[in-house]
Amino acid sequence: MNERYKNTSIEDFVEGLGSAAPTPGGGAAAALASALGASLVMMVANLTVGKPKYAEFEELNKDILGEVRILKDSLLDGMDRDSEAFAKVMAAYSMPEGRDRTEALFTSSVEATEAPLAVMEDSLAALRLAATMKGRSNRSLESDLISAMHLLRAGIVSESSNVTANLPVIEKKDGAMASGLRDRASFIISETKELTSDII
Repeated sequence: MNERYKNTSIEDFVEGLGSAAPTPGGGAAAALASALGASLVMMVANLTVGKPKYAEFEELNKDILGEVRILKDSLLDGMDRDSEAFAKVMAAYSMPEGRDRTEALFTSSVEATEAPLAVMEDSLAALRLAATMKGRSNRSLESDLISAMHLLRAGIVSESSNVTANLPVIEKKDGAMASGLRDRASFIISETKELTSDII
């Protein structure tokens, strides 16, 4: 699939995901799950704004709508960032043994760790917004808000496995960097568990 994943049809993306091609893979799927979750947050906000019953939360939902729209777009872009980073790792592994290969593996592994971390961070930001909306948005859409939180949690947990997968290569050259990346992922997972503890 040469065109950007966010511009492909659902059917084409799913077919590509299930094919023998290495990309799209789990990272792109995780980013999509989070983008869907962010979109559901937008839906709930959109169906709260303008309702006299929820007038006291009007500005809150308007603000959240603006913030989560930006996060949704970034998450969609994350589908491609993740896949492109993984492709660079695969290209590095195909190089002949030597210093250039070692350097390429390190550089591409850092990028392939930063990409899912960015998705995790965007997802956590959207998850915090969703949690803020509980009890402050259209109550008839509570199940949609909970579904959004589940999708965002799924995206975060799935992407964390991609972070973990790339750390060993980084650790060989820069243990401090690997530790810092691991700590960032661990913090997001911890926050995610806390925010979703009452819906699981």
